[in-house]
Amino acid sequence: MRTLVCTKPGLFEYKQDEIKQPVEGESLLRIKRIGICGTDLHAFEGTQPYFEYPRVLGHELSAEFVEGDADGFKTGDLVTIIPYFYCGTCIACRNGKTNCCVNIQVAGVHKDGGMREYFTVPSYSLLHSEGLSEDALALTEPLAIGAHAVRRAGILPGEYVLVIGAGPIGLGIMEFVKIAGAQPIAMDINSERLLFCKEKLNVPFIIDGSSENIADQLKRITSGDMPATVIDATGNLRAINAAFHYLSHSGKYVLVGLQKGDISFSHPEFHKREATLMSSRNATKEDFSHVIKSLKNGHINPQLYITHRVGFDEVKNNFDSWLKPETGVIKAMVSF
Repeated sequence: MRTLVCTKPGLFEYKQDEIKQPVEGESLLRIKRIGICGTDLHAFEGTQPYFEYPRVLGHELSAEFVEGDADGFKTGDLVTIIPYFYCGTCIACRNGKTNCCVNIQVAGVHKDGGMREYFTVPSYSLLHSEGLSEDALALTEPLAIGAHAVRRAGILPGEYVLVIGAGPIGLGIMEFVKIAGAQPIAMDINSERLLFCKEKLNVPFIIDGSSENIADQLKRITSGDMPATVIDATGNLRAINAAFHYLSHSGKYVLVGLQKGDISFSHPEFHKREATLMSSRNATKEDFSHVIKSLKNGHINPQLYITHRVGFDEVKNNFDSWLKPETGVIKAMVSF
């Protein structure tokens, strides 16, 4: 089978590999779609934490079930996977938090992913399509990250939620903020992304992150209260540190974006708000189920996200262009 390998930052190679036949506890899939995510782009750049080369990228996928011992699946079934492979025995797994397993192996990050014709995965990771299309299924993973962040924050109907970063993850967060009945505020430095938020996702408030009066704008939008929840989806150190100033008293700050540096903030300012700081990592089966239900009910239109399409053989020649803002990529989708 053909496999695309990121051999080192900035370099891909197509290779021929043997199909790994499934053993007990595994299932073999024939890949249909792979979505290109921020993790893939950062790996190509050489800026992704917890990463080693060479690596087969890709964990946003839809596929056909070929064979294996996954209960309730038969050959030809359309599936997706939860690509966070867990140990099942650590403290996080015992508490149902398989998304942050001590020994987690994320496909395409800690171990080789799905950028190949066939992919063997743990049988427990499979999810039924529930009638969704190949495209929609390949979007369930990034949307689940947003759904998990919103669930972590315990967002209430009517409250204001500032989402910093209007990339695919941030956009998904905004969708689930709306589904929760709250009011998202989109902030980004990319004017085209902000326009997308307003016109395509009907986000009621947008803020240019490069402007100098952000706190004043937030006060006007929230009638002086400031956002009850702030969610960072940038992974940008300056943006993360600045956002501590945008929290309401009793507010919650959720870090979805990830970067390698140390965050810093004023302890007195944080303390007087009795604010809550939390991270949000990956997603659980509960979040994937929420995403699939939301897609089936038409609460999210997956086609809005897919701006670029390429065949598997075209990925190597197109990948570096997706790093450039002028390309206008929201989600590039690879077809097999």
